Amino acid sequence: MIRLQDCFKGYTTDQDKAVTPEQTVASVKACMAEACAGVLQETDRVDTGRLGIPVFVSKCGPKAAEVMPTRKQMGKGASPEQAEASALMELVERFSYFTFWNTPSNFEELTWSEAAERWPDELLPVSEIIKSVGEIGLSEADAVRLLDLVRWKFHPAHEIATEKDVYVPLDWFKKLNEFNGSSAGNTFEESILQGACELVERHVCAVVDRTRPELPTIDPASSDDPVLARLVECFAKCGVKLVLKDFTLGFPVPTVAAVAWDPGTFPGLSEIVFTAGTSATPEKAAVRAVTEVAQLAGDFETSRVYEASGLPKFTQLEQIDWLRQGPTASVGDLPDVEHQNIRQELQSLAEGLKAMGYTLFSVDTTHPELGVTANYNFVPGFLFRERTPHASLGMFVGRILAEEAEFDEALIGLEVLAEVYPDAHFVPFFKGLLALRMDDVMFAADRFAEAEPLQPAPEEAALCAFYQAYALTLAEEWEEAVPHLERAIAHDAEVKEFFNLRGVCFFRQGDYEAAAADFQASLDIDSGNPEDLANLGLCHKFMGNKAEAVDYLDVALSMNPGLEWARAHYEELLAEQD
Repeated sequence: MIRLQDCFKGYTTDQDKAVTPEQTVASVKACMAEACAGVLQETDRVDTGRLGIPVFVSKCGPKAAEVMPTRKQMGKGASPEQAEASALMELVERFSYFTFWNTPSNFEELTWSEAAERWPDELLPVSEIIKSVGEIGLSEADAVRLLDLVRWKFHPAHEIATEKDVYVPLDWFKKLNEFNGSSAGNTFEESILQGACELVERHVCAVVDRTRPELPTIDPASSDDPVLARLVECFAKCGVKLVLKDFTLGFPVPTVAAVAWDPGTFPGLSEIVFTAGTSATPEKAAVRAVTEVAQLAGDFETSRVYEASGLPKFTQLEQIDWLRQGPTASVGDLPDVEHQNIRQELQSLAEGLKAMGYTLFSVDTTHPELGVTANYNFVPGFLFRERTPHASLGMFVGRILAEEAEFDEALIGLEVLAEVYPDAHFVPFFKGLLALRMDDVMFAADRFAEAEPLQPAPEEAALCAFYQAYALTLAEEWEEAVPHLERAIAHDAEVKEFFNLRGVCFFRQGDYEAAAADFQASLDIDSGNPEDLANLGLCHKFMGNKAEAVDYLDVALSMNPGLEWARAHYEELLAEQD
């Protein structure tokens, strides 16, 4: 159980921490070497030095690789010490999070009604579940009926504003938020405050992205913070344009967004980078945003492609015209909850959220061997950009039924969904997913076709078209799948999987040039995908471009040595060269 204590700051230069980054690096590395060996392989500084803003990565050791989907974590900061500490804490956060979820003893699996009988006075109100998806018009009785279709993983969570513990279906919030809200720190107070600030950041960014309001532009010169001034100068001396925006939207803590581009290297060697930071003070929020830009940008000279998350990615300067509008504001215009005691800052944030109708919860996810504080934090009703704006309780329950439940249980549950939501756009889609699980691919394709015209937005329609194609590829109907993928891409050209699957279809038909173009398009969205690099290598092999094929396969295998199908082609090409 989380029990908050006073936590006075021991470091305040570019971020507010309980101890200095040097102490964090030393203590975390010691834990990883002694109590929990095999989590960390190494840390490494990866920026080119052009901006002069350090970026570090932490590389997973074998123990972390067993439970984590990623192999590297990036860290940012205004100093090398803080950037390295950040990279280490990212590893702690994710390793702890995935280990927590992979430990069944952390949970009690119950239906909602069973949990209500077990903890009548300690169960999260069902109204918070309804609020978590912003659903209007669903009764609490229908919500319970839907929740009872699934057995949930219940775990106690600490409500920060009231310091009370309640039992929550934690996998519900994981399904909604994925690992948004996970955090790590030197203390509970530090960790939870950082996680809560990131939740606020993701929420306001989602709202701004959906509504595109005119917001104030922050004048960096209005601050006398020396760290912020130095960071802004790092951009200016390299000719990189930087615009800071106030994305706070009336929340208790300030959020500063940053959009940056280099006219000298864009678009050939750099991208437009758009991100944001939230903290207890405007200066610290701005520092977080600016150092995040440096983390994503590859020093604006390395052709690095970053993957958008909390905010969208722009590819043309005209797309950011709306960010250049708005009145000028000073840093002092933004809210501030600064206090020497981090616990007090956290309490101010939690109480401010409560006054707005939002409740901050936190769960202790600290790894028992590692012993470095980690948390999973959530606020029912908060958004994040990647979640559909058309979410509902039924949609998420339906997804669980279609993907995880036993067949008969899923069929009965989907019929209940159809009763509660008689005109739902998602019921035929989930019937299609269930049919895929049962290997009835043509029935699945028909259900996805039925669902596509019902969808409320292009992104959802694109997914239906993609799954129609996917079902057909399972039947090796490669040519027939292509028109569905073309429709998916027309609806939403930002999803790498659409290009990847169309590339596979062209490859299977022997059209290696078209396949190569699609694999390259997928890599343009996610440059770090070894499978698509290997696919591109095979295309070049069959087009007769053997040198290019070797290069692509070499890079792919260096990123993922387990691609044995690619290795066979690679070794064949090397043998031909010899």
